Amino acid sequence: MAKILLVDTNFSSGPIYAELIALGHEVHVVGGNPLDCLAKIAPNYWEQDYSDTDALGALIKEQEFDYVVPGCTDRSYESCVAINDGRFPGIDNAVVNKAINNKGAFRRLAEQLGLPVPKTQEADLRTLRWPLIVKPVDSFSGKGMTIIENEDAHKLHAAIKTACDASPSGDYLIEDFVDGQLHSHTAFLQNGRVLQDFIVQEDHTANPFVVDTSCVVPNAPAELFAELRKCAETLARELRLVDGLLHTQFISNPSGFWLIELTRRCPGDLYSQLIELTTGYRYARSYLLPFLGQRVAATTALLEHHPIMRHTVTVMAEQNLAHLRFKRSFLLERWVPLSLVGDPLKASPYSRIGILFCRCAGQQDLESIYDSTLQRNLYEVCA
Repeated sequence: MAKILLVDTNFSSGPIYAELIALGHEVHVVGGNPLDCLAKIAPNYWEQDYSDTDALGALIKEQEFDYVVPGCTDRSYESCVAINDGRFPGIDNAVVNKAINNKGAFRRLAEQLGLPVPKTQEADLRTLRWPLIVKPVDSFSGKGMTIIENEDAHKLHAAIKTACDASPSGDYLIEDFVDGQLHSHTAFLQNGRVLQDFIVQEDHTANPFVVDTSCVVPNAPAELFAELRKCAETLARELRLVDGLLHTQFISNPSGFWLIELTRRCPGDLYSQLIELTTGYRYARSYLLPFLGQRVAATTALLEHHPIMRHTVTVMAEQNLAHLRFKRSFLLERWVPLSLVGDPLKASPYSRIGILFCRCAGQQDLESIYDSTLQRNLYEVCA
């Protein structure tokens, strides 16, 4: 049994915590909000803002943890990188972390390696190509992003300010706006090779920059898998990535695909459970094993495929929560409530009502329910 610190108390890290407990370890969690899911569940809870890396490092030294596991937030992984200094397995160094998580740094690296990414631009009205997107180099959940369709100097300046205000470093990026379908390629690396991976379709209903609806693509083209694996393994080789998860969002259309964002932490909103419910693959366990110095086990058996939709229930404008009124019937596989009756709700991404997992009768049923969800016709959030 090892003494382990899970650096996150958010509900999305619940499956990671459960797997660590199932493996027989003594698990501690750290986070600044005592009302978070794991802060209430875990008997070994440390109330501390883990973005304070000096305090986090002191806690780790004092408690003599054997291993440290990042949770499902960017800040969690960054804090683990900051305190690590090569002491714990499964965590990249600061240089590698910036190359992956800073959008500007990643675009420059990708262009050097010949990887498909949207073309970056300079803020010069004489040379700008429209439409374009302005985004912070280091924010998450779609915060601070603006799409500008046509030449407009006023909108451009306002978008740059919005992006800088949302960026912890105060920096921004301008790039070509690529239209198409958003997906994620979630892959586990072992010795620089992709050991197991999945492609997930991702969509939005409440905020154009925030994924709230998704499903595993059952029969993604083998050629697409091959190209995405090549990208992941090229990055692994160039950056000498440690073993573990590499999660990539990409946009595709008939002309090709473009890598948008990468991360090495576990995706949020119970993404791990979408993979597990759909395929039977133990995603959360595979994610945590490299942080314990263990190998991710390859799956030799044929994975299952159950048509499952994951949806985060949010609102487009502020209101209070009374109840949800469903407009059609479906099999609710799992419901994870995140708000209470009477709670004030903010527009996405600042409030979540809950996460639902819908089990469908088949692929056609999934497509029908998925489409209803995208049209915001599956339910109504009543005030």
